[in-house]
Amino acid sequence: MNKPPFAWAVIGAGPAGIAAVGKLLDQGIEGKSILWIDPSFTVGDFGTKWRKVSSNTRVALFTRFFNACQSFEYNKAPHFAIQDADQEQTCQLELAADPLLWISENLRNKVHCITAKAQKLKLHNRTWEISLDDKTLYAKSVILGMGAEAKSLRFPEVQEIPMTTALNPELLKAACNPNDTIAVFGASHSAIIILKALLEECNVKKVVNFYLSPLRYAVYFDDYILYDDTGLKGKTAVWAREYIDGVMPEKLERVLSTQEHLANVLPQCNKAIYATGFEKRHIIVEGLQSLAYNDRNGIIAPGLFGFGIGFPEAKEDPYGTVELRVGLWKFMDYLNRIMPLWVKYTT
Repeated sequence: MNKPPFAWAVIGAGPAGIAAVGKLLDQGIEGKSILWIDPSFTVGDFGTKWRKVSSNTRVALFTRFFNACQSFEYNKAPHFAIQDADQEQTCQLELAADPLLWISENLRNKVHCITAKAQKLKLHNRTWEISLDDKTLYAKSVILGMGAEAKSLRFPEVQEIPMTTALNPELLKAACNPNDTIAVFGASHSAIIILKALLEECNVKKVVNFYLSPLRYAVYFDDYILYDDTGLKGKTAVWAREYIDGVMPEKLERVLSTQEHLANVLPQCNKAIYATGFEKRHIIVEGLQSLAYNDRNGIIAPGLFGFGIGFPEAKEDPYGTVELRVGLWKFMDYLNRIMPLWVKYTT
């Protein structure tokens, strides 16, 4: 080892990576001892792939995230459009992406940054070796915040429209034509956004929604939200109540996703969109068969932690339902509770 290892390495510069770097600095860890690795430092998929997506988060919670770390110095930021938005409403993600990019650039001036993709991790002599394309770097502790990829069911008989296209209204419109019968798999927030766009903005022959369970709607109480992470909210919930649980549009058919229905109905479709969730991006960790993590504290191994959409916190509501918490403020709230544990649970 040519030089002493960094105290911490953060892999990924999406919202989770930004939060992790911010909280490490707020813990009093010197910036020169923090290594931050990302291929582009453009707020991950949030800042590149999902800008045109309608959020499932109120503007007020984005604002709370921006102000949650002293090291963000958001009080010094220029004026952003999100500051003029209704704090109690949802918004397009691009409104939140612009402040996040400013915060990311500010943090980059405080820590050691490498623009590259981390390829492999190996624990040696109580230090994590981080292999890049052209070099190896070293850190005592590592936070994985690389994000997640949209899942795909990959039925070969239909052409897939990727989620990056499906969740961008203009791209989706360009991917459709009047002869298309499009299968949409899922009943989540993203699936409902896609159904609405196909039926209202795209000229298609028919839309078939394959689902596994009834729709869920978030219900607001004084001290918690029932189905906070899986329930529909805002304008998406209003549309679903009226047009799915109410009077369905003529071009829409909904079928339970059974083997029988897949065999009989899917052949009617020539294109498919899989709005069935996300799975963590993978990085090779020598000596570990998988990136299994403790879903209550993010621990993968001593000195190795998972965080963000790829490693979400599991939380039980008052009625015993366990959901995975995904969202910027939820990440920050989780990090506030687990960072002191991480600092002690090193190699």
